[in-house]
Amino acid sequence: MGGIFTRPALAACLALALVSGPAAGAADRHAGYYYPEPETQEVYTARSRTLPEANRALRIGFVTGTAIQQFEKAYPPQVAIFAKGAEAEKLIIVALVDGRLDTLFRARAIFANMTAAARQLPAFAQMGVQDSFTFFDLAKMLGFQQITISNGRDFAHRVDIE
Repeated sequence: MGGIFTRPALAACLALALVSGPAAGAADRHAGYYYPEPETQEVYTARSRTLPEANRALRIGFVTGTAIQQFEKAYPPQVAIFAKGAEAEKLIIVALVDGRLDTLFRARAIFANMTAAARQLPAFAQMGVQDSFTFFDLAKMLGFQQITISNGRDFAHRVDIE
């Protein structure tokens, strides 16, 4: 993966978190297949820039590393996390257990946990932004443009990252 991030550091960021405006007029072809049509959406204007080395392989490596860490736990994964889109620019998180991620408030709480984990990354410390950047800023650095989180039944929330 190279650069200031390592696969274990990126995977640890999201794995730790998981344990403890939309594109105008664009149809979401993943809605109705992986999650219901998002009932809530927001736009996050990132304080970071996409890293020059951010590409499809980096995003897939991030997601793969995170998934592997989930399967190494003593209990079954609580969520499925994957990247979709031609360039794997869409991050999707779907609960695998009923009663989780079923409200906007719980989705935001998961994102807050992800932010806490992301702030532990050495890359954030090296840049001196560990107190101001969020998980969404990390996602932007990796080149993700959209994050959708869902309970996999009747709730979905989408964050478009600018």
